[in-house]
Amino acid sequence: MSNLLTTSDEILTSARALIMTGGYNGFSYADIAAVVGIRKASIHHHFPSKTDLVRTLVVRYREDAEAGIAGLEQQVQAPLALLQTYAGHWAQCIEDASRPFCVCALLASELPALPPEVAAEVKAFFRFASTWLTSVMERGVQDGSLKLSSEPRVEAEAFMASVHGAMLSARAYGTPEIFATILAPTLQRLTPTAAR
Repeated sequence: MSNLLTTSDEILTSARALIMTGGYNGFSYADIAAVVGIRKASIHHHFPSKTDLVRTLVVRYREDAEAGIAGLEQQVQAPLALLQTYAGHWAQCIEDASRPFCVCALLASELPALPPEVAAEVKAFFRFASTWLTSVMERGVQDGSLKLSSEPRVEAEAFMASVHGAMLSARAYGTPEIFATILAPTLQRLTPTAAR
């Protein structure tokens, strides 16, 4: 790992990679110690428990997402373009394997088995994403750039489910291109006829 990262950053990076391959229960501090090259006691110094570690990881993941969305909102104003850019971001991440899956989506699939502190942070991530997507849908209705079949909140949840479902399908089939194939009809459905 890079010397530019702090030990806690290296631990978090390792934990994220291990969650992506094996889920919450698929790794231990011994696995992280082997990857980072430190003793388990050093990990406990930074994160007293696995719950603390994964909770911190999810909080940072959500904060990164919030900052990314804020940056996106500064660069792109049109609601349809926001949705296309958001979907395009995930398509690129899946294609180059830089972020092949949303860590919160993976953890959400394990929600019943997660510690309450971690589950609360995963839910907070989804509330953030849903709130943002709802605001995009509302703006699209107001300016006529989106054609909704349902209320903005329902459309936001459906779009989020499509994105995460497409991630899952791309992972299951081992075919990154399937992500864009699945999202294309969803984006097309939201596009007003005049803009097609």
